[in-house]
Amino acid sequence: MDERHAHLSVGSAADGASIHLVESGPLDAPPVVLLHGWPETWLAWRPLMARAERQARVLALDLPEVGESTGPAGRTKRELARTVHDLVTRLGLRDVTLVGHDVGGMIAYAYWRMFGDLGRAVIMDVAVPGVDPWTEVERNPRIWHFGLHQVPRLPEELVRGRQRAYFDFFYDALAADPTRITPETRQAYADAYASDAALAAGFAWYRSFPDDVQDNADTAPVRTPLLYLRGDHDPGDLDAYAAGLRRAGATELDCALIPDAGHFAPEEAPAAVWAAVSQYAERTRRSS
Repeated sequence: MDERHAHLSVGSAADGASIHLVESGPLDAPPVVLLHGWPETWLAWRPLMARAERQARVLALDLPEVGESTGPAGRTKRELARTVHDLVTRLGLRDVTLVGHDVGGMIAYAYWRMFGDLGRAVIMDVAVPGVDPWTEVERNPRIWHFGLHQVPRLPEELVRGRQRAYFDFFYDALAADPTRITPETRQAYADAYASDAALAAGFAWYRSFPDDVQDNADTAPVRTPLLYLRGDHDPGDLDAYAAGLRRAGATELDCALIPDAGHFAPEEAPAAVWAAVSQYAERTRRSS
């Protein structure tokens, strides 16, 4: 894959960020912007980018303060969505397909609701704060880390220096086939969260959940097309997620399961994820 790396400044001098951006594909092709989740970086999208580069201009970024990106650039998903919007605007992208996985999906939801310049959004493998079935997810004992990560300072003390072992637990527990997240990639993720700033940034995404719930209380209709995807081994009722998004204002919603994938679908089944995203983008582009 022909990767083009760049670092772009966004936001104000006081609270802006330098975003590490990785591109592939022709510059004049339809743009697809990819947002990773926790505990990952842009590398989560590399398998998909290798399959997409002949069809699209694909842009994957490290979220602020993680990997090669610096911050601060906000902690709530609305604040992070503004950072992504600043990046999209600076690059002059049009008819963007915004794809977010895990925490990146929460940011994609905030962007989808806040800004009208998207062609379409794709949210993957995540419950959106304040959007059903959020309350059910929060009280699920299998999602114990939501509570732990919101405790001030304690997660940093417990995980500092043990990132690889802690992150490995989630890859092994949540993937349908954990071997698809390679040892080399796992180590790259641990390295990306090695600094105190990066570790705190990741936990801050969880600590902002109460604010995100309030920010997502708006249920005004949004006509930007939205696709919701989950790995078919990722626990959760797809119909419940669809119903929640419709109640939250999604008027043009599609949902699908990614075969043979758990929570980390972009790495576990990149060909199937890209097929779902590209076909949805083409269909909504034709109908617009």
